[in-house]
Amino acid sequence: MQKNNLTVGYIGLGLMGKSIARNILKGGFSLVVHNRSQAAVQELEAEGACPAHSAAEVASRVDIVFTNLPDSPDVEQVALGPQGILEGARPGLIFIDNSTIKPATARHIAEVMDQKGVLCLDAPVSGGDIGARQGTLAIMIGGPAPALEKALPVLQAMGKTITHVGEAGAGQIAKAANQIMVAAQMVAMGELLVFAQKAGADPQKVVEAIRGGAAQCWTLDVKPPRLFAGNRSPGFKAYMQAKDLNIILETARQYGIPLPSAAVDAQLFNAMLEMGMGDLDNSAVLGVIETLANQKLIDSK
Repeated sequence: MQKNNLTVGYIGLGLMGKSIARNILKGGFSLVVHNRSQAAVQELEAEGACPAHSAAEVASRVDIVFTNLPDSPDVEQVALGPQGILEGARPGLIFIDNSTIKPATARHIAEVMDQKGVLCLDAPVSGGDIGARQGTLAIMIGGPAPALEKALPVLQAMGKTITHVGEAGAGQIAKAANQIMVAAQMVAMGELLVFAQKAGADPQKVVEAIRGGAAQCWTLDVKPPRLFAGNRSPGFKAYMQAKDLNIILETARQYGIPLPSAAVDAQLFNAMLEMGMGDLDNSAVLGVIETLANQKLIDSK
């Protein structure tokens, strides 16, 4: 494996973050990692990463530091709070956030970091746990082009499609747009499966029939086999989809944008949480449709 001269930090080693960090290691970069739970740190340490005890320590030891955290307050705390990235940063450090957060939060962090000479990229990702493991993620970038140019070799170890959307916050706007479409597809798939079965057709045959036409999409290609097998375990957890939809609706209210379909989808995903299904896959929104229709597609494992 060829060694790269950039030292990279990764903070947040969850379902996506650990796989992304592993691909950075495989790309030949020296890697420093930090996570609240130590099991993932120890796993990556065994593969060649160096552990750090705080976000500030990570920032002080690397050229580029990534975060991958659940929500806007988490990123703001790790970036700007006590023992956070800003505390350990020096001018020229590049901070890249792979989380999905509010565009306004991404812009605020970039403004504060800029005062210390830190360049920021908001770089949310799409592609789920499969894309994270395989290094085929779509990465949406907001922030200054010089920072992207320097970080590009690292990003190429993580993803297949890397798009510079615009200035700070633009990556998060693109991810929000992505999540509008993802939620709509998951809900529509749940509806069509329950509709087909309750109206008297084999839903597996229906999916086979419509995948070759205008309804073809990634969701119909990937998700139905798992659902028909009774597998509703997460590639992307439903509570994260609900969180993203709430970000979308809050941003839409800020700009006076009507999003009627996304608003209904948000209600359905929030219903999942109320029904105790928040840790299932986002495709398991099917369960809400099943309950409303009194029609079970298949027993989930």
